[in-house]
Amino acid sequence: MIQFFRQISGKLSSNVYASVLGASTPQQMAFLRELQREMKQSNYLDTPLNELNVVVFDLETTGFFPDKGDQILSIGAIKMQGPHIKEQETFYSLVKSDGPLSEEISSLTNIQVTELRTAPPATEVLMQFFQYVKSDVLVAHHSKHEQSFMQKMTWDILRTKFSHRIIDTSFLIRLSSPALKSAPLEVVCNECNVDIQNRHHALGDAIMTAQIWGHYLQLAENKGLRDLREVYEYLAKIG
Repeated sequence: MIQFFRQISGKLSSNVYASVLGASTPQQMAFLRELQREMKQSNYLDTPLNELNVVVFDLETTGFFPDKGDQILSIGAIKMQGPHIKEQETFYSLVKSDGPLSEEISSLTNIQVTELRTAPPATEVLMQFFQYVKSDVLVAHHSKHEQSFMQKMTWDILRTKFSHRIIDTSFLIRLSSPALKSAPLEVVCNECNVDIQNRHHALGDAIMTAQIWGHYLQLAENKGLRDLREVYEYLAKIG
């Protein structure tokens, strides 16, 4: 989604979550340490593709420069096992902000300033998201955008690294449609016959991304690839 954003003038300070620094509790930090331990022990590369648990997620943001003051407006996610979407296991939340919101971004995301003023604070949303994801691998479309914002948010609030693994959809797209690996979400949706609904809504985009992931995961299985390690090896061979 980042190709739709432009850098916005009048940036906030680089620490956009300053108001919630120090808000984490000993219980939250203990939970995060246990989560990091579980992620280190995870053997997701050798899990059969049809058993692989992932959380597909998307962020709506004020721009694409977290280090220059852009921030997360909303987080949406949905769980999958293999190519199967768990339609009832979703996550969505706006993130409280007292900063400005450009008309461009408000129009694009259909998020209003008044909604952000009364949304849950960032520290609450972040911990709820981690509790939802647990140690599962994350999947995102154009994941560098999501990763950079999650890294910034996690460090600003909790003073710890964002440790979850994120797989970009382009990883599987390369199996059969390498020309689409940098394409916008709606272009890939059209290629996969995925209906475009609720575009630029974090949960709507996450659901469409999940359908794309499931489509290409099924193609991987059809090629006889059993797990992500074999996918990596296959892609390394074909270049």
